[in-house]
Amino acid sequence: MKPEVLVIFKMKSKPVEELKKYADVDFLLYPSVEELAEKIKDYDGLIVSPLNPVPREVIKKAGRLKVISCHSAGYDHVDVDAATEKGIYVTKVSGWLSEAVAEFAVGLTIALLRKIPYTDRLIRSGKWESHAMIWSAFKDIETVYGKKVGILGMGAIGKGIARRMKAMGTEIIYWSRSRKEEVEAEVGAKYFPLDEVLKESDIVILALPATPETYHIINEERLKLLKGKYLVNIGRGTLVDEKAVVKAIEEGKLKGYATDVFEKEPVTEHQLFKYEWETVLTPHHAGLSKEAMEDMGFQAVRNLLAVLRGEVPDTLVNREVVKIRPPEKVKML
Repeated sequence: MKPEVLVIFKMKSKPVEELKKYADVDFLLYPSVEELAEKIKDYDGLIVSPLNPVPREVIKKAGRLKVISCHSAGYDHVDVDAATEKGIYVTKVSGWLSEAVAEFAVGLTIALLRKIPYTDRLIRSGKWESHAMIWSAFKDIETVYGKKVGILGMGAIGKGIARRMKAMGTEIIYWSRSRKEEVEAEVGAKYFPLDEVLKESDIVILALPATPETYHIINEERLKLLKGKYLVNIGRGTLVDEKAVVKAIEEGKLKGYATDVFEKEPVTEHQLFKYEWETVLTPHHAGLSKEAMEDMGFQAVRNLLAVLRGEVPDTLVNREVVKIRPPEKVKML
């Protein structure tokens, strides 16, 4: 008998076709927590997007569930501790997604320093009155070239950012939970303690996951170390104390802030909206590219099937789960 798998978002068709070769697949698009808690008892596998919260109350009802496959690099929408306690494997993806997000991070940085969104709005509003006005008003715009770029988080996304930034003629320094000697060798990156990265950088790019340890890792105190500098957030909204960022911009201490993520999403109103010159704001879509979405689908399917074959994928988030429920105990294929 095939495993029963539930997909709760609109996944690309080709990965779904691959999954259907090995499992019976049902869809329940963007259910409420209550709906998912009601349905989850009937499934062996679950594939979720970042828009699908899977809290403890859902996992408690998951009597048969063996694997939650995240169609994303982030997994903060899943209660991983609850899953681990119940012996449920949680996996994530990287690959094309990491490259897409790294590319977007560099784009945000260029847009912030070169004021591309601001000048786009200016020309569309009919305010380009003369070349003299442009030259006098925008002469303080800065290049990324020649800057010292600090990256917090040197996972797959951080590495992708480092490679691209190195090609743009910048110096790379970084902080991560562990040193990445291969990146140091490849791009000449230098490892520093976290606060030293903030002190030494012209531009700081956040590429960290959301964990209890990284919550508000950029707070009011650390923003003092970023006086006259630029901050770019491509990780998660909770990495940054947004009220402190607004205050730093308002007081002229933080030179600019670009982010694709917010503490609470979606965002329809925000204090940052009024700082058009100092900010670039995008709606959490760094990973949204045709190539990345299809690749993520295939990875999510491969991860789920690997667990159901009794394998331990490299992308397993909660590696301690193998002690609670060994791979042979979840094997169905």
